[in-house]
Amino acid sequence: MTEDVQKHSVHTLVFRSLKRTHDMFVSDHAKSIALDDESHKLKMGVKLKADYGAVLHLPILREGKDRASHLSGSMEGHQNYAQPGEDESVTACQSGTRNSALMRRAPTMPKPQWHPPWKLFRVISGHLGWVRSIAVEPGNQWFVTGSADRTIKIWDLASGKLKLSLTGHISTVRGVAVSSRSPYLFSCGEDKQVKCWDLEYNKVIRHYHGHLSAVYDLDLHPTIDVLVTCSRDATARVWDIRTKANVHTLTGHTNTVATVRCQAAEPQIITGSHDSTIRLWDLIAGKTRATLTNHKKSVRTLVLHPRQYTFASGSADNIKQWMFPDGNFIQNLSGHNAIINTLAVNSDGVLVSGADNGTIHMWDWRTGYNFQRIHAAVQPGSLDSESGIFACMFDHSESRLITAEADKTIKVYKEDDTATEESHPVNWKPEILKRKRF
Repeated sequence: MTEDVQKHSVHTLVFRSLKRTHDMFVSDHAKSIALDDESHKLKMGVKLKADYGAVLHLPILREGKDRASHLSGSMEGHQNYAQPGEDESVTACQSGTRNSALMRRAPTMPKPQWHPPWKLFRVISGHLGWVRSIAVEPGNQWFVTGSADRTIKIWDLASGKLKLSLTGHISTVRGVAVSSRSPYLFSCGEDKQVKCWDLEYNKVIRHYHGHLSAVYDLDLHPTIDVLVTCSRDATARVWDIRTKANVHTLTGHTNTVATVRCQAAEPQIITGSHDSTIRLWDLIAGKTRATLTNHKKSVRTLVLHPRQYTFASGSADNIKQWMFPDGNFIQNLSGHNAIINTLAVNSDGVLVSGADNGTIHMWDWRTGYNFQRIHAAVQPGSLDSESGIFACMFDHSESRLITAEADKTIKVYKEDDTATEESHPVNWKPEILKRKRF
């Protein structure tokens, strides 16, 4: 009996003691316990040594000095890590590094590379309809244009003089390409036809039959004898150039396929469609590898960077940059508020976008900075509404930019040799360059 009483009274005393202790130290349950400075310093010191021990010997960062200074007061207790015989300056250095390591640096956008501005160099007339497509031959001696006047014209690149006109299409010529592997020129048009021209005889030697509607674009594979075309029938077709065989019909888009590009590495074919998607195709299997759904409006143009493993797409909502092989999104280039029909990029990182309203924007590829805007006057006698840019392309020297326009002219631009970074500074504001996701 006495044991029970004793046990009970001990329990009561312990409980009361606990309650008193609890009430004494945690009277306000909503308020957190105040930090003990000594304990906090000790804890932070251990944490610093554990997390940043490997970099404590590094010299202090320049930008860390200012930011670290206001921490030095609270971190005084952690500055005595120097081993006996160590230099005091090393200790101070380590302390600064530790302090700066705790501070997070705000992400900053890289400053864009300076590019000289481009200016109009030549206007070439000769077509009787909208000029819809351009291709430059591998030797850089001449270039080809296709037009709504149903003709294909070959021009001398140096002088801008007409060398040859090819007739055979019965509707607008929407795409032209010159082979670097054979003396052939390929063309496609709204008459559903895809033609192969032999430039030694200036005659059509092959037709590629299969598309059920207007053929909007074509491209040649850089390493194998394959031609890819895309059409308003919502398909892209892969052709064997020699046998004219339809190797693959790439189906999956739900609307007009407006643009197609080939590249040597995987995925080998990229298409952009009016269904606002981009598809990356496996050329061997003839199947979709990835579908990019970030755009909200029709994708009318694609361009591959000549040196990097990246590409860009143009739409009325914005220009987007992507990474091969899976189409990982890099960044948006916003500000060209128009229907973008064409894109071109050179090795120097100058991206050009041409739009339906006749405006051309020049961008720095790496940062997405818009360094120049051009709106060339339309040809005398044309309507102001006839100022659209349908195609643009750099020649192989990348010193000239050729545009195909709705005022029936071809315009040639070149870099302003007299411009310097002092005379045309980059009006760069970091806040402009914020990368928007999707």
